[in-house]
Amino acid sequence: MTSWKRTIPFRVDIVGVIEILGSALYSRPESAVRELIQNAHDAIVRRRRSDLGYQGRIDIEQDRAEHTLRFHDDGIGLSAEEAETYLSTLGIGITGLIRGRGAAAPVEASQGTDGNLIGMFGVGLFSAFMLADRVVVESRKAEDGESVRWEAGPGSEIELSNTTRERPGTTVTLFLKPEHSRLAEQPEFLEAIIKEYADFLQIPIHLNGSNARANQINSGWFDPTPDSDAIELELEAHFGETPLDVIPIRRDQPTAIAGALYVTTRRTPGFAGESVVTATVRRMVISRKIQGLLPEWAPFLRGVLEVNRCTPTLSREDLVRDDAFSQVRATLEDLLYEHLERQALEDRARLESVLAWHRYTLAGAALTERRLRDLLRRTYRFPTSQGLLTFDQVIERSEADPLFEAEARQVIWYNTDRRQEGWVNTLFAGYPVPCVHALRSFEESLLATMTADNTSAGEAVDLRLASPGSPGFAMAVLGVTELEEVSAEWQDFLGADAKILSASFREDRPVMAFLNERSELLKTLDDLKKSEAIPSGFQRMIDAHLGNSPVGHNEVLLNRDHRLVARALSQPTSAPLASTLRLLVSHALASAGASPTRTTLRRQADDLDWIADALWGRQP
Repeated sequence: MTSWKRTIPFRVDIVGVIEILGSALYSRPESAVRELIQNAHDAIVRRRRSDLGYQGRIDIEQDRAEHTLRFHDDGIGLSAEEAETYLSTLGIGITGLIRGRGAAAPVEASQGTDGNLIGMFGVGLFSAFMLADRVVVESRKAEDGESVRWEAGPGSEIELSNTTRERPGTTVTLFLKPEHSRLAEQPEFLEAIIKEYADFLQIPIHLNGSNARANQINSGWFDPTPDSDAIELELEAHFGETPLDVIPIRRDQPTAIAGALYVTTRRTPGFAGESVVTATVRRMVISRKIQGLLPEWAPFLRGVLEVNRCTPTLSREDLVRDDAFSQVRATLEDLLYEHLERQALEDRARLESVLAWHRYTLAGAALTERRLRDLLRRTYRFPTSQGLLTFDQVIERSEADPLFEAEARQVIWYNTDRRQEGWVNTLFAGYPVPCVHALRSFEESLLATMTADNTSAGEAVDLRLASPGSPGFAMAVLGVTELEEVSAEWQDFLGADAKILSASFREDRPVMAFLNERSELLKTLDDLKKSEAIPSGFQRMIDAHLGNSPVGHNEVLLNRDHRLVARALSQPTSAPLASTLRLLVSHALASAGASPTRTTLRRQADDLDWIADALWGRQP
C-alpha cells in the first residue's frame, strides 16, 4: 500500500457563512435596517469632525416597482481602497478600527473622540443579505474626486468599479428577496422599524423624501438639566400611560448614565416580575426590553436609559453582562434609593402614593433588602387598632408596662386574622399600645424582620401575637387575672376545637374567644380531605408545608367573675346551665370568625333541645 500526504486549502462557502451569521446573530430580519442606519450615522459623525458647519441627514427610499430599499447618507463616504478593504472583509469595519478593534486604525481616528460612533464589529453591511439577494453600495469620499461602486450578489464574487456619483456620501441599495417585499411597499411598516431602533438618534432620518423626520431626535430625559414636568409628559406620550412618579437619571461618575425612569401603574403579580427598560447606546436603541439593569425589588419601573459605557452584544439586541453592566446596575440602585429617601423627607405625599399602589411588591422585597426595609419602616403604613401607622410610629407607642415586663422595653402586639380585626380593635380600644394587623403572610414576616433589626441594634423589643397564650397579653391588655385551664371534664364538654381557659376579667363579658389562623386553616383542610375534595398532589404540598409546624389552638376565656359562668362551673356538665355556657362558647367562636364543625352544630341543636325541655318542665 502506497502512503500519501498532501496539503489542501481550507474552503469556505462565503454565501453560506453570511446566511448562517445573519440567522444566528439577529432575532428579526428587520435588524438589518438598524445596522444600515448605524453605518450611515457613523459616516455622518466622522464627517462632522472635519467640517464644523456640516449637519448631515439620512434618507431612506422605498421603490415598489424595483422591489428595492435605498439608504442614503451625505457623510464622509468611502474611497475605492476603503471599499475594497472594509466592505469586502467580513469582521473588519472602519468604526471598529477607530474605536480600537484591530491593529491598524485609519488616520482620522486621531482627529477626535470615538464617543458618538455606534458600530464596532464589521458585520453591519452583511446583515443586509438577510433581506436582499443583491446589495449595491455607491460612495464618494468627501475629500476625494473619485467615486466607487461595490456590488455583491448570490455568489462569492464582489464587483468593484468606478461610478459617476457627484456628491460625498454613500447609498446602499437592497434588492429585496420576495418574502421581504413589504419593506419596499409599506411606508408605515418601515417607519415603525425606524422608530423602534433610531427614534432618539441625533441625526434626522427622512423617509421617501418627506420633509418631516421619521425619528424623534430630541427627548427631554436626555437633556443636561432635565425638566421633570416636561419629562413626565414625554414619558406619558411615549409609553402610553400616566406615571405615578418620574425619576430623572443623570450620573457621570463612577459610570455615565442618562435618561428617566417612571413608576408604572401596572401592578406586577407576586415578586418574581422583573423591571424592563429601553436601553440606548449613543442614542441607538439596543432593546426596549433590557432586563437586569434595575434592582429586583423594583419590577414596577419603566423608562429609557442611555448607557454608553455598556457594550452591546454582537447582534446589538442586548447588552453584555460584564463589569461595566454591573457598575451601571449598582449606580442605578443607588440613584433609586437616593430618590426615594429624598422623597421621604421632601415629597412624602408622592412617595405614599407609590407605596399605596405597589405596597405588596415593596413589602415582600424589603424582607431581603435592608436599605429598602429601613426606608419602609418610616413610610410603609400598617393597619393597626389606632389607624394606619408606620413601624417607627408603632415602636414609639409600644412602651412595655414595667408592672408586667421585666426585660422588654417595647412589646409589639399583632394579629394575623382578618376575621378578628374588629374584635381585636375593640379589645385594644382602651389600651395605649396599638395592635398591628399583619393580615398577609409577608406583612407578618416584614413586621418580624423590622423588629429583629431593632433587636440587633441593641433595643429590647419583643413581637407577640395578640392571644391569651402570649406572655403578658391576658394581664396587660385584657386585665385578666388568675388565668388557668379548666378541668379535663369541662374541656371535653365545651369542645375540643378550642383550648378553654378560665380567668377573672370584666364582669359584663362572660366569654371571649381568640382564633388561631393555622388551626382554622388545618381544620378546613381536614374537612376537605375527609370529603376527598383535595387532589393528592395538593395534599402532599399541604403536608410538606404544614405537617411539621405547630398547629396551636383557638382559645376561649371563661369569666369566673360573671355570675352565669361562675354558677355553671359550680354545677355538673349535665346541668342545663352547662349547655347554656356551651352555646355562649360556640357563639363567641363564631363571632370571632371560626367555622363551626358538624360536631359543633350537632351539639348546639342538642343544647337548645335540653334547655327547652328544662324550661318547659318548670311551667305549671
